[in-house]
Amino acid sequence: MRERLLAAEKVKAIEWKDGQLHLLDQRKLPLEEIWHTYESAAAVATAIREMIVRGAPAIGISAAYGLVLGLKARLDEGGDWRAALEADFDVLSNSRPTAVNLFWALNQMRERLERLKPGDDPLAAAEAQAASIHASDREANLTMAQFGVDLIRKHQGNPQNLLTHCNTGALATGGFGTALGVIRGAHLEGLVECVYADETRPWLQGSRLTAWELAGEGVPVTLNADSAAAHLMKTRGITWVIVGADRITANGDVANKIGTYQLAVLAMHHGVRFMVVAPSSTIDMDLETGDDIPIEERAGHELLEVNGQRFAADVEAFNPVFDVTPADLIDAIVTEKGVVERPNAAKLAALMSRKRLH
Repeated sequence: MRERLLAAEKVKAIEWKDGQLHLLDQRKLPLEEIWHTYESAAAVATAIREMIVRGAPAIGISAAYGLVLGLKARLDEGGDWRAALEADFDVLSNSRPTAVNLFWALNQMRERLERLKPGDDPLAAAEAQAASIHASDREANLTMAQFGVDLIRKHQGNPQNLLTHCNTGALATGGFGTALGVIRGAHLEGLVECVYADETRPWLQGSRLTAWELAGEGVPVTLNADSAAAHLMKTRGITWVIVGADRITANGDVANKIGTYQLAVLAMHHGVRFMVVAPSSTIDMDLETGDDIPIEERAGHELLEVNGQRFAADVEAFNPVFDVTPADLIDAIVTEKGVVERPNAAKLAALMSRKRLH
């Protein structure tokens, strides 16, 4: 399956070339494919904050490259580049609060710079570390795809109807996707009858991005309103809900795009299995439970306007963009280190003690 996934690769959202970071503007898809070029850490932080790039793994990768850009500027300025670089660490870490991959990637960059030896080129070391983070995510996607497909086949080998939320594909990662990578793999293995994609309010990542990715690869996909999920589970024979994650705590609670929690509750009621797919860098062992996860709330105009045109009544809007799904509603967490079924603190600790399996 690995070779077939590689052969099917069509979409990417991040490119590092000639010392510059290039990001596909995900706000414009699917109507326009516009790439932006970045040459500073502050500009990359703005791209993350404004959702030009989105998806937890992609945010982490972009932040790593953003730090390379910051380091280059600090070296060009002369003086104490280590002290000056702290401002770039700060601006990047403050760009989005919920996705732990952002902080993990920046910590990886910090640790690499702290290991520099006399005579080492700091810029070359940082660039190599960022490229390694990027390549590692791509490899993790491939491994998770295989684990997830094996799990689907284990419980039912016939073509199935799957439900997914938000966008967890190539656009959200450095490779083929987390949850969508599993779905892509399942399609290649003949295990998919239809993928139902929640539109995912308010940024419509499902209708704009997920449906675009799947349709472009010939995966049968049907779009539905988020509020149709219960009806779908009741009437369309959904067997799995497959989603990604922005942060997973030590006990297995999962923060993901707003609307995920209600899907898990509905899945439990309808006997539908619930799978979370995320690299181990998404697991935050420093937080005990989901109650400790900072939940980002964005501006109300995202709910009240479309393309800058207000359509809602003159009221306030509550716009949290993540929610937390308790571990006891999750059937399996799939990572590149392995699969944890019915997650809890002991199982997550055992998982994180393993080496990567790819």
